[in-house]
Amino acid sequence: MKKLTFRELIFVASMLFGLFFGAGNLIFPASMGQLAGSSMWQAAAGFLVTGVGLPLLGVAALGISREDGLLELSSRAGRKFGLFFTCALYLTIGPFFAIPRCATVSYTVGIERILPGTGQTVGLAVFSFLFFAAVLFFSLRPGEILTWVGKVLNPLFLCFLGILVVRALISPMGGIDAAAPSGVYAESAFFTGLLEGYNTMDALAGLAFGIIVVDVIRSLGVEKPEDVAESTVKAGIFSSILMALIYILVTVVGAQSRGGFPASANGGEALANIADHYFGSVGAAILAVTVTVACLKTAVGLITSCGETFAKMFPKGPSYSVWAVIFCIVSFLIANLGLDAIIAWSLPVLMFLYPVAIVLILLTLTGKWFGGSPVVLRWTLGFTAAGAFFDFLRALPDQIQALAPVGWLADVSGRILPFSAQGFGWAVPAVAGLVVGLMMRPEVRS
Repeated sequence: MKKLTFRELIFVASMLFGLFFGAGNLIFPASMGQLAGSSMWQAAAGFLVTGVGLPLLGVAALGISREDGLLELSSRAGRKFGLFFTCALYLTIGPFFAIPRCATVSYTVGIERILPGTGQTVGLAVFSFLFFAAVLFFSLRPGEILTWVGKVLNPLFLCFLGILVVRALISPMGGIDAAAPSGVYAESAFFTGLLEGYNTMDALAGLAFGIIVVDVIRSLGVEKPEDVAESTVKAGIFSSILMALIYILVTVVGAQSRGGFPASANGGEALANIADHYFGSVGAAILAVTVTVACLKTAVGLITSCGETFAKMFPKGPSYSVWAVIFCIVSFLIANLGLDAIIAWSLPVLMFLYPVAIVLILLTLTGKWFGGSPVVLRWTLGFTAAGAFFDFLRALPDQIQALAPVGWLADVSGRILPFSAQGFGWAVPAVAGLVVGLMMRPEVRS
């Protein structure tokens, strides 16, 4: 039976890296490095678990499951759950958070620096309107832009990033040990980095886009399910090594930048400040162009993926073109809340979705041990979702937690559920749900 050649494996790994890595993936390690300071290695270790390890497992889970996509995989626990989880996941990595973030990252890193006199509200509104007009144009004819950007502009983006990182490492603004960790990084850098990896949304993307990788491997002639899974994992390992390397280097540069200026409000500002320090206005302009184009490519890919998924899930509903228009309008409106607001509101949603995604991935990978029983899936995912809901409440912005019912539930659940302080209040309920599910299996009860 055919297996991938080394050249084919590198091709698949390169494609997988391109699917995962957008400009938004740079802002979180840069910010983490600034805030973690001397504790950046512990923080980076946690970040790599959720930012690199989980996406790899998500892709592998889809390969092993032999399902045609996320809807079919999650529907193993029930059709209603499958629809809910698939919609929630695609909306999160799509028009609610990830796509608007593409526009705000581009504006924060680029245009805001080039046109400092422009008002924040007006400037972002004009830029995001033009950005999503371009996104919609290319989303309705995705072939040319995705091919051109993938072959030319992504390498250009990585090339400039490499120049910036090398320059920063050769002439650091300060030592890593000189910057004291701030905030929660001073208390638990590893677990904070673990949660920070949620912000990449790549574990969710792994579930959403993993079927693309599996289909490509199958199209190359690999037929046996175990060979498909093996090739998927190998390609994932190659791409994960590159992602991990970039994450670590950007985190180091972020930590060193504390010797030149204080921690920025977000990673986009941090990246722009670093580029300006080393290359001045020329570097800022180049960074602005490459980040904007990289974000444009990512947004086009996400709009295309979300539009096709919703058109498939609701065949009697709007067409792909109508979904693309709707998602672009929603993304435009949310983008104008600003990068800080998008990050603040996305965290609670990720605190809910990520645990469910993690448990779904793990149950898929270990399904042979319990016969893939839907009963085990339902009980485990149900308990996980319940525990994750309280993590969702505790991650809400302060103004929402000030409301009596929300604040009370968040406080009580935080005292009852173990590991809540670290953001893992869902872990014990997940284990309890697994135990109950194993006991409730029909073969056990009979």
